[in-house]
Amino acid sequence: MNQESSISHQGVVESITANIVNVRIISESACSACHAKGACNASDMQEKIIEAVPGKKTVKIGEWVTIVSKESMGFKALFLGYVLPFLLVLFTLIICTAASLKESTAGILSLSVLIPYYTALYLSRDIIKKSFIFEIKQ
Repeated sequence: MNQESSISHQGVVESITANIVNVRIISESACSACHAKGACNASDMQEKIIEAVPGKKTVKIGEWVTIVSKESMGFKALFLGYVLPFLLVLFTLIICTAASLKESTAGILSLSVLIPYYTALYLSRDIIKKSFIFEIKQ
């Protein structure tokens, strides 16, 4: 994977199955890495388990590894999680107001569009998951 267009995280191998390695990483917001994080209470750190493909590398449980993914995967996640829902709400609101509906009705209808969208996104999570691939760096 090209280093210039990739995102990498370091983590510890938690478990290994057939062709999947579960890696525990610590996800930090930009605030948590700040030297003044104690002063503003905005720090945010979370542990996450990431499923990665080992590639040609042999790994053991407890070993520190670096996982990488394409930068475009981050943009895809951003699009599916934030941009597309925003556009759906915006277009629904425009259509409802153009149809001379009351503002409250237009607002409720435009927000209710998110229910089927996120339901469909949840139901297709296994299909979407296949397009998000993390690899263990050699």
